[in-house]
Amino acid sequence: MQEVSVVVPTHNRPAFMKSAVESVLTQETDATGEVIIVFDACPIEVPELDIPAGWTVRGIANSRSRGLAGARNSGIDAATGRLVAFLDDDDEWLPGKLAAQLRRFAEVPAAMVVGTAMLVDDGSSRIERRAPAEELTHEDFLRNRIPGVHSSSLMFRREVLQGDLGLIDEELPRSYGEDYDILLRASALGVVTVVNEPLVKVLWNGQSYYFGQWASYAEALQYLLAKHPDFSRIPRAHGRIQAQVAFALAASDQGPAAREWAWRALRNAPTQVKAMLAIAISRGLVRTETVTRVVQKLGRGI
Repeated sequence: MQEVSVVVPTHNRPAFMKSAVESVLTQETDATGEVIIVFDACPIEVPELDIPAGWTVRGIANSRSRGLAGARNSGIDAATGRLVAFLDDDDEWLPGKLAAQLRRFAEVPAAMVVGTAMLVDDGSSRIERRAPAEELTHEDFLRNRIPGVHSSSLMFRREVLQGDLGLIDEELPRSYGEDYDILLRASALGVVTVVNEPLVKVLWNGQSYYFGQWASYAEALQYLLAKHPDFSRIPRAHGRIQAQVAFALAASDQGPAAREWAWRALRNAPTQVKAMLAIAISRGLVRTETVTRVVQKLGRGI
């Protein structure tokens, strides 16, 4: 059995994908592993690569539902490693990432998942995003998405993904929030721990498949609220998601619905800025593009 299987979903982005895969293959580690490139609704074209001893690279087609969730699950199904790691095709692992996570799994063998912090690259600047602590609880994730813990940083024991935790939720609209969903589920079951160093570079310059898909954001966030009723136990946490729904609805020109969700959010969390912005956008007082441009410059998302 190999030590690690790295699942890289991709769709018609060969240059990005090659860089992502190379960032895995250049990790300095004695571990053996495999990179599984999952081609989602596009031809299987594995690039020419320098593959170190003990590693393999293979391409497979997404045999499950189209989109990121199905592609990740196709990779998990094909994985042979004791550990399964995710890497989006437009991100890169930084030196030391794999070795640090393997050490953390050795130190915390009961961990459901090990993540790392990240480096946000918007093409003109780089900002480090770290987690508030190395061990994160279910309540931590309810209160905050903890964006420093990105999908491209996550590593799981394969038996957990194929057992109690389960696979990525393919019912999520457009797969949006699939990483947040699995972190909520993992933290409800056991230990989520983070190597709190920025060991993943995440590109935020408009190339994301999700960029600007506001109606899908709103639909997926409502799905997450219904799936995770624990949000309602913590008014501020509940209000945070409601405000995100409101903002997404406002950005997709659904003004009345946006304002309804915004007022719900403010009842739960009176200082929720996203709810106030949603009302302003829905009334034409500010443009969505202006808000998103500012928050992205700060290395943040809506």
